[in-house]
Amino acid sequence: MKILLVYPRTPDTFWSFKHVLRFVSRKAAFPPLGLLTVAAMLPPEWELKLVDLNVAELHDDDLRWADYVFLSGMIVHRKSAHDIAARCKEQGKTVIAGGPLFTTGHQDFPDIRHFVLGEAEDLIDQLVDDLKRAAPRPVYRAADWPDVARTPIPRWDLIRLADYVCMPVQFSRGCPFNCEFCDIVIMNGRVPRTKAPAQVVRELDALRAAGWKDMVFIVDDNFIGNRRRTRELLAALIDWRRRAGSIMCFFTEASVNLADDEDLCQQMVAAGFKKVFLGIETPVKDGLLECGKTQNSKRDLGQAVQTLQRAGLEVMGGFIVGFDADPPDIFARQFEFIQRTGVVTAMVGLLTALPQTDLYRRLTREGRLLAETRGNNTDAALNFITRLNPEFLVSSYKDLMRKLYAPRPYYRRIRTFLRNFEPGGPSARLSGADVAAFLKSLWVLGVWNDGRRGYWGLFWWTLLSRPRKFQAAIELSILGHHFRTVANAL
Repeated sequence: MKILLVYPRTPDTFWSFKHVLRFVSRKAAFPPLGLLTVAAMLPPEWELKLVDLNVAELHDDDLRWADYVFLSGMIVHRKSAHDIAARCKEQGKTVIAGGPLFTTGHQDFPDIRHFVLGEAEDLIDQLVDDLKRAAPRPVYRAADWPDVARTPIPRWDLIRLADYVCMPVQFSRGCPFNCEFCDIVIMNGRVPRTKAPAQVVRELDALRAAGWKDMVFIVDDNFIGNRRRTRELLAALIDWRRRAGSIMCFFTEASVNLADDEDLCQQMVAAGFKKVFLGIETPVKDGLLECGKTQNSKRDLGQAVQTLQRAGLEVMGGFIVGFDADPPDIFARQFEFIQRTGVVTAMVGLLTALPQTDLYRRLTREGRLLAETRGNNTDAALNFITRLNPEFLVSSYKDLMRKLYAPRPYYRRIRTFLRNFEPGGPSARLSGADVAAFLKSLWVLGVWNDGRRGYWGLFWWTLLSRPRKFQAAIELSILGHHFRTVANAL
């Protein structure tokens, strides 16, 4: 059996990191972990080929070669997925589609006749049997949350690791919280399911054996969803780094209550964690209560951010505007909070109603839903009737984005972060790509870019007064180029 696994093209978003890829001579930020994991579940004698449209073109010869096409993606990939499905239909190829895009929106793809809805571990054996008989079912639907301890090591041999900036590894699925706008609990449940620490270490060893030495994204819905298991994993990672001499470092996403646990933060830093993404959402308490973000509403969010920074973790923050509770000055309040706390990577988006979420259902009941989401919260499109005037909301959002990533406030925000940040734990590897990125930044940001005065000011300020933080300053300067380009295109 010949299976072609296809991952759609990612549009230009915050998370694409498209405009920094040329600095590090890579083609995409992350490989498609879901497809690589599904590939590992298929019979070893089957022939597999993976085409990630973010690093290579999909050719007709690829489609002619395949007996079946496996297609996955997220909501943001909707347009590209439609294009792929249309090409497969023209070639007479049967598509089996799965992943978040199809789990919550498969009815929008009339060109595709076969879907795997939900997690694949409990469905794959039946799918394989049906494909062997050339009789795939229209729908395979997960009836329960599978045990992730049975999830195999991804097929890293199907990609060229050097095409990517970062490798993803998963420890857990699910989140104990139930934010109104979030679809995690729909796809992965509220009870976090974890792999054994030894299983995660085996995956990291497989990456090391494949030649990977750089950053690893622990792609959990909430890394601290099960703190006991998280502590066990961190202890195993610390031991593994010592035994294996690994120089890999990590980043992940977690809930803001991570800041309550000083010992856990110290353990993360000792294990090699450098960054954590937090869903901060809004400094307005009524907005947090509206969306059920109780874990944020009971604390000083600014203090939580600075606690993590002082512990040695760079905080990347997710922020939302468009809640019913948002006052007209929400944009000024978001800007003030982000600047004051030094959240350099501030992913600000318009609130959007994702399919099957509590928000989606509420807005449907209230007759306020306008359209399905395009999955890109930075495309300045509203899919529901807002309390704030929509024209005011969209135009103010664009202004906020451009203001946040304009050179002067952006470089000022980096300085605020570096004043709070106390780096610790093992040092991140300085690769040849990092050196090349630094040299390119001297020209692109220091000469060609309009923000060159801010770049050189940060350059010398950090080098002379905080030399241990110089690498972080340059990395954030380069990331700012991407965010500024995305913001200015809104």
